[in-house]
Amino acid sequence: MITLRPTEDRGHFDFGWLDTHHTFSFGDYFEPEHEQFRALRVLNEDRVQAGKGFGTHGHRDMEILTWVLSGALEHRDSLGTHGIIRPGEAQVMSAGTGIRHSEFNASATDPVHFLQIWILPERAGLAPRYAQTAFATAELQNTLRLIASPDGALGSVKLFQDVKVHAARLEAGRSVSAELSTGRSGFLQVARGAVSLNGVAMKAGDGARIEGESAIQVVAGFPSEILFFDLA
Repeated sequence: MITLRPTEDRGHFDFGWLDTHHTFSFGDYFEPEHEQFRALRVLNEDRVQAGKGFGTHGHRDMEILTWVLSGALEHRDSLGTHGIIRPGEAQVMSAGTGIRHSEFNASATDPVHFLQIWILPERAGLAPRYAQTAFATAELQNTLRLIASPDGALGSVKLFQDVKVHAARLEAGRSVSAELSTGRSGFLQVARGAVSLNGVAMKAGDGARIEGESAIQVVAGFPSEILFFDLA
């Protein structure tokens, strides 16, 4: 069963410096039917204006994955980490017992557009950590590239949860497919473009819960970028 979460139904706030859409309940947006899906707790699409960002703030007991679509995002945290995340790079931060960080647009002239994903960890009280990995353009083109996983397979960033995250950039007319093991569910997010998921039309910003399906096929109608979550 494919259950569509249309982009226009998401929570939306425009603060001027930040334009943000929330697939699941977050902050001042609360939707009881969309609090989380399996271990997927937050999926925010953010656009931050040049020179702006999120000041230092804290998190606990959450796996936080960031995927930049355009621009560059600068990260600093209480572990002493400093990094800039660009398209094609996956960054994960385990908040664990507590971490403080800031995130700012790294450009003084251009906006940054990114997805931030929160995944519930397998247990509370993990040690905080940070990791960042870059993937070559060819690795993402017209294929589902594993970017995050519970064992760090194939050079993906490690998550402390039984969740596998794949990314793909698809040319128009190209397709990708994946199998889902018995008892597992999926979630597909269209970051840009337009695709069909097992025959269901989806546009940029749309998400879809995938339940009771043994496999998926995603066909791009236009140049598109997607994230696919394989969830226990």
